[in-house]
Order: sequence, then C-alpha cells, then structure tokens
Amino acid sequence: MITTSGLTKVYQSRGREVTALDGVDLHVREGEVFGVLGQSGAGKSSLIRCVNLLERPTTGIVTVDGVDLTALAGRGRRAGKELRRARSRIGMVFQHFNLLSSRTVQDNVELPLEILGVSGRERRTRALELLDLVGLADKANAYPGQLSGGQKQRVGIARALAGNPKVLLSDEATSALDPETTRSILQLLRDLNQELGLTVLLITHEMDVVKTVCDSAALMKKGRVVESGTVSELLATPGSELAAELFPVSGLASGPDRTVLDVTFRGEAATQPVISQLSRTYNIDISILGAAMDTVGGRQIGRMRIELPGRYEENVVPVGFLREQGLQVDVVDDAAEVVAEAELIKDGAQ
Repeated sequence: MITTSGLTKVYQSRGREVTALDGVDLHVREGEVFGVLGQSGAGKSSLIRCVNLLERPTTGIVTVDGVDLTALAGRGRRAGKELRRARSRIGMVFQHFNLLSSRTVQDNVELPLEILGVSGRERRTRALELLDLVGLADKANAYPGQLSGGQKQRVGIARALAGNPKVLLSDEATSALDPETTRSILQLLRDLNQELGLTVLLITHEMDVVKTVCDSAALMKKGRVVESGTVSELLATPGSELAAELFPVSGLASGPDRTVLDVTFRGEAATQPVISQLSRTYNIDISILGAAMDTVGGRQIGRMRIELPGRYEENVVPVGFLREQGLQVDVVDDAAEVVAEAELIKDGAQ
C-alpha cells in the first residue's frame, strides 16, 4: 500500500546541507498498522511528510495505493490537480491537533470536504457520521477550547477520515496525551483499521505504541531504516535492536564459566513453567538476571535473561530443551554486553 524506494531529503540550513533521509526503503502492506520508531532527529517526521508529498523528496520514489506520488509532484511549489486528488485519499493526524478554534467541532470535520467542493448537506451528514464513529456525536456544536486533549485528537482523526482515505498517517498523535488517553486513542486507531480496512502508518518514539497497536515496525537512525519487519519476525530475529528495545533485559554473568541466555516466550509458552521444568529435569541452578513481559497484538510475549552454570559447550542439552519447547534462545556475548552497558553509562553521564 505504501512503498518508498531510495528516498532522500536534504535541507539547506545556514549555508550547509542537512540530510534528514538517507536512502529510505520502506514497505507497508495493505490493511496493517505500521510503526516507525526512532529518537528525535532520526528522520521520522520528514519521512511521513514525504509520504504524502507535504515535503518533496530530494530523490527517490513514493508510491501509495499503486500511484507514484513523486511523478505527480510537478515542478512548482503548488501541488497539481492530480497530486491533490491523490492526497485526498491519504488522511493525516497531527501531534498538536491543528483544529481551528473559531469553528465548531462539526465545522472542523467538514473543512476538508468544503475544500473539495462537497455540498453542504453531504458535508454535514458525513461529519456527523464520523463524529459518531469516534465517539463524539454529542460534541458536534462544541468548540475546540471546550474539549480535552483526547477529544481534540478524536476530532483530528474524524477530520482525517472525511475524504474516505485508504491510508491514515499519524505523526506522534499520542505524544501530547496522558497514558490513559493514549491507550484510548490507540484502541480507536486499531478499531478504525479493522472496521474500515485502513492502512495506518504511525510515527512515534514510544515503544508502548508499537506493543499496543502495531503489526509491523521499523527502526530509524540518522535518516536510515536500520531494521524493519513484522513484530513477530523482529522478536524472532537474534540480535534485533528493535526487539531488545521493545523488551529490554540486562545483566552480565556473575563470574567466569557461566552461560548467559536471552529466552523469548510467545503465545502459550509465555504461561508455561519452562524454566522450573528445565531446572528440575537437569538438576541445575538457574539465575534470572532480568525479565520483561507484555501483550503485543493481543498475544503475551516476554523475554528473560538467565544464567546457567558452566560454559556453553556444557549446556548444549539444556539449550536444546528450551528450543524444543518452542522458545527462541540467544546466547549473550559478555564482551558485547560489557561494551553496550558502558556506552549507556557514558551516554547517561553526558
């Protein structure tokens, strides 16, 4: 549904070039919720604004629903008729709502339809349908100043749906909201995804957003996508940075001649007493160095870091036992962990 190929965006700033996007290749499948994560300055917002051509890429191709938007961009700054028509099929939800304070809630939702030249009666009918869909049917005549942050964002979502889009883009839509309101907005986005068949592209820096609502995700650093895939695939990928950030566990071997393992549990395995079974079966003492568990896409998923006595060569059979239970088992390289933890300490001190 959404594909970017070799996407770059270079800005001119104070006489020098700043590269916000550096050869981004991304593929979002139809009907999925896709999250793009990264720290501030990673290029996330530039990416989403290039997807709907609010920002024109320096180079590369953006295709949405089979249409090459970059081929419709034209040469001037103003979007041509074909690009405007293509954009009308792409809804956009902003971090700070961007509602017009002088207009009622209903009028804010009607605005894109007004710009498209839709008749007054049709606009009103559509706006009221959408407000009912997002749970604000009773706020049609209220003004933005009378609403809570969560209600304002619901109005923003209703407005983004006015043109009956196939794609919904969300640029940090929950970062200004409290945790409870964030959960309700994410649930609304998931409900809309399933009910309307919307493809949703989320930009966020919050791991909980991915855990709560995303089918797939990508991690951006310094303008590049360094990792992408379904959440299940990422959790099953040894050494995945995104999986490690979604379920962070830490802890180093307590001494020499120890084997440290990261064990990932998914589905039914997450509720089984596998570690205690391992200990009883092989009569070994197991130390739990760290653990994290949460629900992702309605499935319980967890990761645990454990320590076994003896070198890895002495623990091949216990490791095999864990894998036979359907668990993912990764051997932790102590040297790599020491370096990683030292870098975290250094970053925190700066």
